[in-house]
Amino acid sequence: MRLAVLSDIHGVLPALEAVLAEPEVASADLIVLTGDMAAGPQPVETLDLLVSLGPRALWVNGNADRELVEARQGRPSAYPISQWAAEQLRDDQIALLAALPDRQVLDLDRLGTTLFVHATPRRDDEMILVDSTLARWSEVLADVTADTVVLGNTHMPFIRLVDRRLVINPGSVGMPYGTTGPHWALLTSTTGAATLRRTPMDPDTTATRLITESTCPDIRNWTAEYITTTYSDTEALTEFAKAEQR
Repeated sequence: MRLAVLSDIHGVLPALEAVLAEPEVASADLIVLTGDMAAGPQPVETLDLLVSLGPRALWVNGNADRELVEARQGRPSAYPISQWAAEQLRDDQIALLAALPDRQVLDLDRLGTTLFVHATPRRDDEMILVDSTLARWSEVLADVTADTVVLGNTHMPFIRLVDRRLVINPGSVGMPYGTTGPHWALLTSTTGAATLRRTPMDPDTTATRLITESTCPDIRNWTAEYITTTYSDTEALTEFAKAEQR
């Protein structure tokens, strides 16, 4: 079995379309979506495309997905684009997000028991990083028995071992940190291989399309910060380390 793992799409439809067009994604047995799918400039179109994948898609709830549902229930989001996105979604799409599980577990042959979550096994918004201390990793994974853990949330792609357990973060499809272009991962159960992938995209072309097609009021500023500009891995890790009080 081959699985493509897509995380943190954030409503960037051109990036999602580019990844789904990749031959290894198009032919994958499963496409695992590890959360934060719609909170971005094209939320309706993004969810419609993901739903069209049918049973090939395995969904996991992310904190941004949860916050879209909460925003529709009367709890305003701290992020203007998320508040706007929540107001655009149809009722059936809100119901879809509200029903998503917080984890999925698969038996993947040489990858072993594989746990898919958004942020950490404990919370959908907890920060864990490639350079987090071993003590911090031990705390976050204390109750996990899986052989492999796949997570997202930080938009930072990495693969590392943690006390004999393989941990994979595919990075972000829609809002990548470190390098430009949508990031994703490919898992192969029969060989136990896990590889990080990146789909080349022209940032200016993507930004132009978003500005043309999205009705988000702040779309020009948003694309300037997240599409035509990419935060470096150093900037992101430095900022995220504050969440761990480092």
